Amino acid sequence: VQLQASGGGLVQAGGSLRVSCAASGRAFGYYAVGWFRQTPGKERDVVAAINWSGAHTYYADSAKGRFFISRDNAKNTVYLQMNSLKPEDTAVYYCARRIYSSSDYNLREDYDSWGQGTLVTVSS
Repeated sequence: VQLQASGGGLVQAGGSLRVSCAASGRAFGYYAVGWFRQTPGKERDVVAAINWSGAHTYYADSAKGRFFISRDNAKNTVYLQMNSLKPEDTAVYYCARRIYSSSDYNLREDYDSWGQGTLVTVSS
């Protein structure tokens, strides 16, 4: 499975943006997927994650109430809808397939198939 993030861009603070994670290959619908973000000099941290069916989701505290993760397995795509964006949301956003289900959604070792990220820039 290969994942590719897209949809980033420049948005003003308070605005919204939806980024997409498209998967190629089979069995995408069997795996959970996570969205991470990274800024220069900092760790890559999880923002949100969704299980294989879409019935269960996880959000980092920074994303709760503003970001919403969803998936369409028929289209092999996971989405991250980001609302009320803040300048501190500026980062490169990555998606990855979750292959292990530890209790820590931020454990990067639980993920593989990291795609190229997409840059989200929020201007103040």
